[in-house]
This record gives sequence, structure tokens and C-alpha cells, in this order.
Amino acid sequence: MPIATVNPANGETLKTYEAMGEEEVERRLQLAEATFRTYRTTSFDERARLLNRAADLLEEDQQEIGRVITTEMGKPIKQARAEAAKCARAMRWYAEHAAELLADEEPAASDVKDSGASRVLVRYRPLGPVLAVMPWNFPLWQVVRFAAPALMAGNVGLLKHASNVPQTALYLEDLFHRAGFPEGCFQTLLIGSAAVDDVLRDERVRAATLTGSEPAGRAVASTAGEMVKKTVLELGGSDPFVVMPSADLDRAAEVAVNARVQNTGQSCIAAKRFIVHTDVYDAFAERFTQGMRALRVGDPLEEETEVGPLSSERGRDDLEELVDDAVRGGATVLCGGERPDGPGWYYPPTVLAGVTREMRIHREEAFGPVATLYRAGDLDEAILIANDSPFGLSSNVWTRDETDVDRFVRDLEAGGVYVNGMTASHPAFPFGGVKRSGYGRELSGHGIREFCNITTVWHGA
Repeated sequence: MPIATVNPANGETLKTYEAMGEEEVERRLQLAEATFRTYRTTSFDERARLLNRAADLLEEDQQEIGRVITTEMGKPIKQARAEAAKCARAMRWYAEHAAELLADEEPAASDVKDSGASRVLVRYRPLGPVLAVMPWNFPLWQVVRFAAPALMAGNVGLLKHASNVPQTALYLEDLFHRAGFPEGCFQTLLIGSAAVDDVLRDERVRAATLTGSEPAGRAVASTAGEMVKKTVLELGGSDPFVVMPSADLDRAAEVAVNARVQNTGQSCIAAKRFIVHTDVYDAFAERFTQGMRALRVGDPLEEETEVGPLSSERGRDDLEELVDDAVRGGATVLCGGERPDGPGWYYPPTVLAGVTREMRIHREEAFGPVATLYRAGDLDEAILIANDSPFGLSSNVWTRDETDVDRFVRDLEAGGVYVNGMTASHPAFPFGGVKRSGYGRELSGHGIREFCNITTVWHGA
């Protein structure tokens, strides 16, 4: 895949870039290693000062970088600006809390005495250069939620971004440079996917984090396992959105629409499978379908647009194949389902009912504005359908019955359970999944400690 900005709204190639050669990659690896030796000794106060400055700059650049994001991957412009603002808030959160999250810990006095020590500390130390392999769908946020905690922990970052968002990737390197971080603290590697393996195998790279497809995750995990390097993986998701009889149906249907089409449906944590108790199925399906049908699809640079184009022609083709397979298998199209004429990689908001386990869309992630409806006879069946997926990233539950809530929290196979609300990431809360959605956690104290050397310091009596 070429490293290029191709506008998804019209298919026009705006900029192309040459991939970095071996010499340039080697220079950047040397710089990362050298910078880490000194940056690791900087104080939390100094790192926080730099990260807060990066947040200031990002806020100043919000309009400009929002437009870049939209022209690179098609996100509606309001959402692109909101992504930039969210990144600035996350930077400030880690700047404020990192010292506390990574403070030395002292085990219980009785355990210290029992070990024969006079004092024991648990200290969090940085690992070194961390390789981040990042996707195009949230081209700022996915990177910042790694970079902010990694830099505050004293690590340095190497970014291999998706090949269709090179301007955003270069902007991020420039952002941290303008903020005053030492040269080499955060570098973008303009390389293709085939070059990732060699970088990951390099002894100077101490760990890796990847957000992206399952095949990409398998490849990185395989190499990292061979090289005995720590990894965090956030892969696909096919999140359930369960609606029970006690739910506020109007509110549930309204949120369901937004939960499905955020980022034009191209989000791992977008709700994709809508599992509705039979007592309220028809009422919810009507409200939800009306909401999906009413969405404004159009030029992502227009303020009123709610659903833009998919990021690539291949992405639209893949989504269309899933819908067509379901229809051939007997699924009913309640709205959408047909590719529009005209330029750009658009696909309409679509709702499918009557989906069965034999259909590909039941097992595979639909990365676009396509929702599937399921009818559940009771709580047990709702949980069974929700867990009948190879993924387990997050989940949404709509009920006012606390007994229902307890069961869902206990039994849903997911990294998060959002009750009467939409899944959303926040720097204070851990984020990640189970099953084929990956492992490890981003954000919160859990995320910043993922790439730390957790060191036991034992003092004799």
C-alpha cells in the first residue's frame, strides 16, 4: 500500500511520500536509543511541563489538524476537531497524574519483616524505545493514548502509522518537537507494513503496542513472542448493545444510532450487534431504524454531515460483501444496504434483521455504518447471543433492573460493560479487551504501567 493521502470523499490523491530507507530507519533507531538514556532521568515535573505544552499546541492547531484528518480518512469534521480536543485533555490528565500513578509502593510492614528486609520498595522504571503500530480510524487519539503515558513514564516512542494518514503521522512528530521534547523522544517512521518486522526485531526496541486488525496483531505478537518483548494489543470488536424491557427505549434507540455510526461506524468500540428482548424488540427496531435512516450522509468537511465516506475503497467493498452475504442468507434489510452512485467511498447507514450464525456478519467485524438486530427471548439468551462472538472488547447494556445489571457484569465476556450509556474511552479508566480483541490495557494507571519495568528494591536489615 502506498504511503499517501487519498481523499475518501472523492478518491483524489493529494500527497504521496517515499518510504524511509534502511539508513534513515537506522538513524532514527540510534537516536531513540541515545535519547532514552538521558530522557529516562528527567523528572515528572519536566515531562509534565513538556506534555502540557504539547496539549496547548494541539488546541491551537485544532482547526487545521481536524481538516487534515478529515481529508486523509474521511471523519466528519466536527468529530475530527473533537478528537483533537480529546487528545489534549488526555495529555493534561497524564501530565497531572503520572507521578502519583508511578510513585514508589511499599509492601505491608509485616511482609517486609517476614522477608528479612529493613525496607522494600516497588519502583516503576521505563523500558526504553516502544514501537507503536497504529491505525487510521482515530489517527490522533490512538497515538496519543499510547504516547502520553509512555512519555510520562520516561519511555521514548517510535510511530509506524497507517499508510493512508501520513500527514497526521508527521504532524504528531512535529507536535512533540515543537513542545520542546528532546529530539528522538517521539519519531515517526514512514515505512510500509512489511518493514515493521525488522524494526520490532531490533534489540533497541524494547516493547510494542498495536491497535488494528487481527492479522496485524497476530504478526506483531508472533515476532514479539519470538524476541521475548512485551506487547499490548487492541484488535477488533463486535460489541453487543443489549436492550431489556425496563430500558428507556427512546433514549436507548437515540444512543444506539450514535453508538453505531460514530466515525462512520469505523470504530472497534462501536456497538455493532443490537440484541433486544422480544417484549420490546419491535418498538426498539422501529425507533432505531428511523434514526439510522434520518442520518445526514455527505461531504465530511461540511459541518452538518453525520456520516462521511469509508476510509478506503477496499473498506467499502469488504463491508458490502458482508451485507450481500447476509441478504443471500435470508437477512432482511430494514434500511440502506445499497451502494450509492457518485464519487467517494460512501455506504449508507444500514440495519439488518434476521441475522443467523451462518452469516459472515455474525462472526466478522462490520467496519462501517451497518447494524445487525437480534431478538432475545430472555436474559439468558441475550447473554448467550452477546458472547457468541470471537471478540470481547466492550459492551453496552440498557436496563433499569439491578438484577439484570449484576448478571451482565458477571457474565458478559468483554473488557468493559457500559450500563445505560455508550462505550467511550477516558484516560482515567482502563481500556482493552479479551478473546480475539487482544490483551493488555491502555489508559489509566494500568496503561501507563504496561511499559514499565516493575522493579523490587530490597534492603537488608
